[in-house]
Amino acid sequence: MKQFDTGLLILRTVFGLFLAYHGYNKFFGPGGLAGTARWFGDIGMRWPRWQARLAATTEVGSGVLMALGLLTPLAAAGMIGVMTVAIVVEHWKVGFFIFKPKQGWEYCASIAVTAFVIATVGPGRWSLDHAAGIHWNGWTGSVIAALAGLLGASTQLAISYRPKHA
Repeated sequence: MKQFDTGLLILRTVFGLFLAYHGYNKFFGPGGLAGTARWFGDIGMRWPRWQARLAATTEVGSGVLMALGLLTPLAAAGMIGVMTVAIVVEHWKVGFFIFKPKQGWEYCASIAVTAFVIATVGPGRWSLDHAAGIHWNGWTGSVIAALAGLLGASTQLAISYRPKHA
């Protein structure tokens, strides 16, 4: 079991902190939040400043929670939601492979699936969920992660995505 818990700790930490850093870049990268908002407006988001903040906050928050193994299915839901929106809005039209110009949906889907699997199997013994006695794994974790993530993404897309037609 030590190998399993070690593997989960590494997987949670890497995927969680990588996504958190991606959100941090939306806040503080070269263009900052204003640049992220401009880009969101260009790709068809209705309220780009609000959505840039929402996306960056979701990436940082769910990434840090995933890395810590705290409220893991909710962290996974955030990751699934933000990656689903990214796939629909920007990456699907490019195709599967990430190495294509403008990047395909391969990597975003990998993040979402990884989050779903972690929510399903649980964060492992070396997590804050385990320390706090929170055991939302198995069917409970997978249903929370999938439903909340996909419902959040669907709501965001329905309310605020207006694709621009060429």
